[in-house]
Amino acid sequence: MAQSVKPGTGEAGEGGHVCADCGSAVTGKYCAECGQPAHVHRTLMHLGHELLHGVMHFDGRIWRTLPLLVGNPGRLTREWSQGRRTRYVSPLAIFLFTLFIIFFGLSMMPQPKVNIGNSLENAAMTEAQADAIRAELVELDKEIATVETAFESSRGSERIALGTQKGAMAGSRATLQARIDAFDAAKAGGKAPDAPRTDGLTPGSWQAQVADLNWDSNNKGAMAKIGKKLKNPDLMVYKLQQTAYKFAFLLVPLSIPFMWLLFLWRRGFTLYDHGVFVLYSLTFMAMLTLVAVGVAGALPSLSSAVIWLVVFIIPVHMFAQLKGAYSLSFVSALWRTFFLLVFCTIVLALFLTAIVYLGLGH
Repeated sequence: MAQSVKPGTGEAGEGGHVCADCGSAVTGKYCAECGQPAHVHRTLMHLGHELLHGVMHFDGRIWRTLPLLVGNPGRLTREWSQGRRTRYVSPLAIFLFTLFIIFFGLSMMPQPKVNIGNSLENAAMTEAQADAIRAELVELDKEIATVETAFESSRGSERIALGTQKGAMAGSRATLQARIDAFDAAKAGGKAPDAPRTDGLTPGSWQAQVADLNWDSNNKGAMAKIGKKLKNPDLMVYKLQQTAYKFAFLLVPLSIPFMWLLFLWRRGFTLYDHGVFVLYSLTFMAMLTLVAVGVAGALPSLSSAVIWLVVFIIPVHMFAQLKGAYSLSFVSALWRTFFLLVFCTIVLALFLTAIVYLGLGH
């Protein structure tokens, strides 16, 4: 209100045309000695602007960066690499901010509770189907007994493998048994009671099935530590999410060498150029994932269409960015896109392996 009566109120450094920071005379919008703006705002609205600006230089540049990132990523990457940067948000800033938004959203989403233990929907089967499941249970019990015998006499990595197999078979058996229990309950006109678990997990839930996996080992290595954390699946998921957020930057150094391989025999491109390409590409993929998850969550009937659309958009965006950023011909960009997709699969596998080890192996 004060500014509407007297312009300049709420700002410092203008009244005497002296820099509020170093005391030098100011003749323009910025101090010639220290670079500080002549007008130092002291309004609440500007405080919010500084908060966003401090995170990712969120000013007019974001509205010039996002359209190019989506519609013309090659031009955006090329202009930043060639030094025309004042009009765009830096690739590192927008990448980190996007990661923050994604993992903040994931932390706020309710965790799905899938229970297959005693739903009367599982009772929708015929008597013949129920008999077939009972026969399958008998055969499965025999197989579990065989694996149990081998497990008792095994050691080391073989014991881990057999323990995993035994746990998976036990989970399968629990699923089949749950269907039979639901079928019997429906025939009796009621609902079969859930058998209580000592660990507090819901019988038949995915958490219970994961916890039932037997990872016992005589060793004290990473696999044994992972097995202990699997006993608390909800904590396991939480630790994996937190680890993925903390180490998401590993995608950048993992990807740059593969980009270098794509242009091994071409001069004029540096690792910095490849890093800019990777950061902008990862930012777009993260934004695409965020939008796809939001749409699929709001409109479950469109989930399949969203998945196919994402599968189509990813290679198209990679192709456009490669062609524009490196000034490639159509054929050169096309075969590099194919290999880039292969490299992305390798990088993702390495990243997930690292996340599992860092999150659960310590």
